[in-house]
Amino acid sequence: MSMHERRQHPSTQYQLRAQLNSDQLRRLRELELFGWELRFVRHPDQGSAQPVLFAGGSAYAVMNEDGHLEESPDFHLRH
Repeated sequence: MSMHERRQHPSTQYQLRAQLNSDQLRRLRELELFGWELRFVRHPDQGSAQPVLFAGGSAYAVMNEDGHLEESPDFHLRH
């Protein structure tokens, strides 16, 4: 089975933040004080956009629509 590459060119922080709702933006500002960084936004086939945040070198989490973090998402990142 052939996998279609869906990754696009890197986005600016402004472009990434434009995809977040107000709850997510508010929570992101709080998390940035603790070292979390917005790296990209996933767009799964069904559902809303999922911001992916990183802390340190390898810890990552997905932010839900209400701004809560899912630190054990149901996907793995490619290296």
